[in-house]
Amino acid sequence: MTPVEELRYLILAAQREGNRQLAQALRPHGITPAQAEVLRLLEDRQPLTLSGLGELLVCESGTNPSRLVDRLVSAELVRRVPGEQDRRQVELSLTPAGRRLARKVAAIEDELHRMLAAAGSARELATAATFLRTLVAGQPAGDAVALRKRSSARM
Repeated sequence: MTPVEELRYLILAAQREGNRQLAQALRPHGITPAQAEVLRLLEDRQPLTLSGLGELLVCESGTNPSRLVDRLVSAELVRRVPGEQDRRQVELSLTPAGRRLARKVAAIEDELHRMLAAAGSARELATAATFLRTLVAGQPAGDAVALRKRSSARM
């Protein structure tokens, strides 16, 4: 196995293991990692339009998140509200139950982030992030991460 091939598989393995751990932690709450991402994005940035949400999603980047949102609306975690400026533009926001669950998701994510931070030094994490940022630059998921990073810097 070449070093580049090993790196490719290590990235895939890390992503799958992290997603498995996240899914396991979310299972008692009845949501998937993708649904948790929507809840967290809305918690931080609501209201969002469907297209605005789609631009920020990493879990399903480049796709229409309506199926994901439909499930959360059915579960009464997210509500659709006609836009104030343009009634054709629907805005998404969390219900009170959605806000409570988003806070629980944040605590679960914090624990996962602590585990990741413990796996390497700050310098190693920064080097890995720089490499991965370069690797995904210009791709839909990479663009979503960059947009989220830019907008969180302004918050």
